Amino acid sequence: MDRWPRRPVMIATDLARAALLVAIPLAWWAGVLTLPALLAVVVAFGAASLFNDAASQSFVTRLVPRPRLQQAHARLDTVDAAAQTTGPALAGGLVSLVGAPLAVLVDAASFLLSAAVVWRLRVEEPPAVDRRTRPSHLRREMAAGVRWVYRDSRLTQLAVSTHVWFAGQAVLGVVIAPYALVELGLSAFQLGVAVACAGAGAVLGAAVTGAVGRLLGTGPTIAAARVLAVAAALATAGAASVGAGEQGTAVVVLATGQLLSGLGMGLSNSHEMAYRQLRTPDRLQARTNTTMRSVNRGILVVAAPAAGLLVVLVGNAAALLVAAAVFAMSVGVLLTPTMRADRSTIST
Repeated sequence: MDRWPRRPVMIATDLARAALLVAIPLAWWAGVLTLPALLAVVVAFGAASLFNDAASQSFVTRLVPRPRLQQAHARLDTVDAAAQTTGPALAGGLVSLVGAPLAVLVDAASFLLSAAVVWRLRVEEPPAVDRRTRPSHLRREMAAGVRWVYRDSRLTQLAVSTHVWFAGQAVLGVVIAPYALVELGLSAFQLGVAVACAGAGAVLGAAVTGAVGRLLGTGPTIAAARVLAVAAALATAGAASVGAGEQGTAVVVLATGQLLSGLGMGLSNSHEMAYRQLRTPDRLQARTNTTMRSVNRGILVVAAPAAGLLVVLVGNAAALLVAAAVFAMSVGVLLTPTMRADRSTIST
């Protein structure tokens, strides 16, 4: 993505994802929708999303003045959190109303709308790299991105802290459903209410992150968000101490943990993105974003099965305490003089 203008890639991948989604109901109507065909669509959709994410994250630095990056990411986070909170409920109602195949068409239309909005943006971008005059060295270019994140920039502490945070988040993701439904004896509706509080917390965190950043500074704000993750895991584990028959109290405690978790995510993401992008030259933006994103997702792939084994060995509540300890480690990584003192990403 560092070789190409980002806006055309965003448009092309949105159109590709819309076409892939339309293929699902068409195959269903034709009677040829099989599991292998659906898996092929999902793989292609994921590949298009990978390119789109790399382009869109890096495109923000060309669309927004650098002093406004944190504010821009905070607004994007607010909208994203609201969509993540309301989207599943709307999707459930839509599936009930018109059925899953037609609901997928609505999803496809959303990508067409996205492509149209991006097409209307007018941003000057550098042309694609001419490989006739500048030969391609993909491995060398990838290695340069990895070196930038982990050696040549001031991003190493932030990157490692984020990777550790994702490991803790993997434990939470594995534990929350069986913990609530089996150990706490909650209903699916009660679990849904508790989990919805995470979205509400994310909206709140994104709304106040600018003010908190101006008060504390960038590094301390990110560290404070990591502390909220510790508190969220401890609160979630505390729901197990509620007595039998007090499900209402258990829901409140679980919802508090989810609220703190979402609040931390909404508080930190815009500062992390701005900190990362302000310290990265344009020619390395896509590689920096994709390197960190790929490692984060790779950690989820490894940590989630390990978390499942941990639950089998020590139980849900103990696994949540392990998650709290992992989140505490992510805070410790950030406790460097550079991160504590940094206030440069705060917008006015």
